[in-house]
Amino acid sequence: MDLGTKILKLRKQHQLSQEKLAEKVGVTRQTISNWELNETLPDTKQLIALSKALIISIDELVGNDTQKVLEKKVDKIEQIITQNNRLSKLDIILIMLVVLLLVIFILVA
Repeated sequence: MDLGTKILKLRKQHQLSQEKLAEKVGVTRQTISNWELNETLPDTKQLIALSKALIISIDELVGNDTQKVLEKKVDKIEQIITQNNRLSKLDIILIMLVVLLLVIFILVA
């Protein structure tokens, strides 16, 4: 969904007129209309004000899918932890084997 459509949808969900949203953001009604029609885009300060007025994060407003990014990072961390656990188990087995060989060597000698 493009930014203009998102602004329009959220504005209607919050039951705001273009005039009311414009007041909250500090722009004119025409500016809101231009954004909704994708004729112009809000600048950084306006995006911050829009996100506050529409109670949405800037990432969600502009369509950044932070959920997928977080899921990928969590998956990668889980893979690393799994690999580290495998290595730890292997290390323990090797240590136990060495200790067992040392005990056998001491008993035989």
